[in-house]
Amino acid sequence: MAEIIGVRFKNVGKVYYFDPATHKFNKGDPVMVETSRGMECGQVVIPNKTVSEDTIVKPLKPVLRPASPEDIKRAQDNAERERKAMAICQEKIAAHKLDMKLVGVEYTFDNSKILFYFTADGRVDFRDLVKDLASVFRTRIELRQIGVRDEAKMLGGLGICGRPFCCSQFLPDFQPVSIKMAKEQGLSLNPTKISGSCGRLMCCLKYEQEAYESLLRITPKQGALVNTPEGRGNVTEANLLTGVIKVRLEKSPDSPPAVFHREDVKVIKDGGRVKVNKEELEQLGDLE
Repeated sequence: MAEIIGVRFKNVGKVYYFDPATHKFNKGDPVMVETSRGMECGQVVIPNKTVSEDTIVKPLKPVLRPASPEDIKRAQDNAERERKAMAICQEKIAAHKLDMKLVGVEYTFDNSKILFYFTADGRVDFRDLVKDLASVFRTRIELRQIGVRDEAKMLGGLGICGRPFCCSQFLPDFQPVSIKMAKEQGLSLNPTKISGSCGRLMCCLKYEQEAYESLLRITPKQGALVNTPEGRGNVTEANLLTGVIKVRLEKSPDSPPAVFHREDVKVIKDGGRVKVNKEELEQLGDLE
């Protein structure tokens, strides 16, 4: 077992484990830690806790110290510098006529490097831009191209549900989502219905997927041959959430389908699995 604290460097960023050494921290405490980018000021989101050593990546870096008022002031000053650097970089991008969109700026704590995050449809030759920025800021410059999901996470906004983006509120990492999930959940494969503001499949498709997979295992699929209290028939429609099954009985093929609950029918031959066909993949593949 090992004692750890969880530290986050962004409002909705990934949580990293550190060794608290001899310190006791509470949730929300600012701390100074050593990272791959140098010294950074982070916030404790998981106070001192003992976890299995299998859940940590060794060696666990120790916390340098609790953040002092001077450290917090410097972090706040860096945030102000980032806003100014954002405006300057946007002007430089326009001057160089580059087809790129600046999304965010980050100063390292010691101001030894500035990171500029941008999106673009393809590769961008920004060598002259880097030289120009370096001459203005007199420090190391790094430009990072990010995806549209990362852009949405950094900028935030409101989703089609009317609530703030999940990725900018509480999702530390993006979960894999697929068109098959939307199909298994019985959703319309209209891109405007299943994609978020970023233009990719909505992250919330993942939330209930496990429940849908469980229901799919116990619910006869469309086309399945089943035994019912009124005889054999084929499933014409199945509602996963309510468990209501509509069956066209063999003894009365011209009559409207009879309605049963999934617990009242027994599968003789199940229908095919939910699959994404080639046409659907060609039309919607860019959403994944």
